[in-house]
Amino acid sequence: MKKNLRLILIILGIFYSIVSKGQSRDNYNMWFQYLLAAKVSDKSTLTALSQYRSFDLAYDTRLFLINSYLDYKVSENLKPGIGAMFLILKSYKPDDTKKVRYEKRPFQQLTIDQSLGKISLSNRLRIEERFLNNPDDFIVRMRYLISIKIPFNIKDTKDKFYGIFKNEIRMNIVKDQPFDSNRITAGIGIKTGKNSALEVAFINQLEIKKTSNYGYIGFRNNFDWRKKETQNHP
Repeated sequence: MKKNLRLILIILGIFYSIVSKGQSRDNYNMWFQYLLAAKVSDKSTLTALSQYRSFDLAYDTRLFLINSYLDYKVSENLKPGIGAMFLILKSYKPDDTKKVRYEKRPFQQLTIDQSLGKISLSNRLRIEERFLNNPDDFIVRMRYLISIKIPFNIKDTKDKFYGIFKNEIRMNIVKDQPFDSNRITAGIGIKTGKNSALEVAFINQLEIKKTSNYGYIGFRNNFDWRKKETQNHP
């Protein structure tokens, strides 16, 4: 346990030094996330997450969101899903005051899971309808995410550590400027229990004329909420 804690602190120190380089707010951000995934039937999984992003270590709020969606497995590797998200967006105006926007975002998605030996590969295509205020706006956006999870074959760890790599491109379907952003994530995960893991990563998000960097800390839990079948014995 002490070795794991030291490793986590070292990784956080490295990521913090990376994201804190430069004085721009977009190069000095943190990203905290909690994710819950629960099987509700043999073919359905409910996922819920909350996320907080800040311009500093924790106090200068940049974004807060809650998100939930339901996947349904139609085949071994194919899962369509539907969900919704609510966001509070805070950005700085040229006069250094905060601008607050609220967003409601229903979405539909299709996930294709694959495996190459012990390596897990996931492809997700998501279409989302963004309803924003201040000013009012409506945007339809398409997102394609590829995620790779690589277990580390370290002696006596029983695949406790794994590598994370993700790339997501986001495009506006109807807009003068179709390109929205591209987000790259690289980091490691540490299993803290049979159904839980802590993840730390570096995230780079490229937008038009702007790049944002984040230090990421996430925790995930997996649950099984399926009803257990009871057998009647004579």
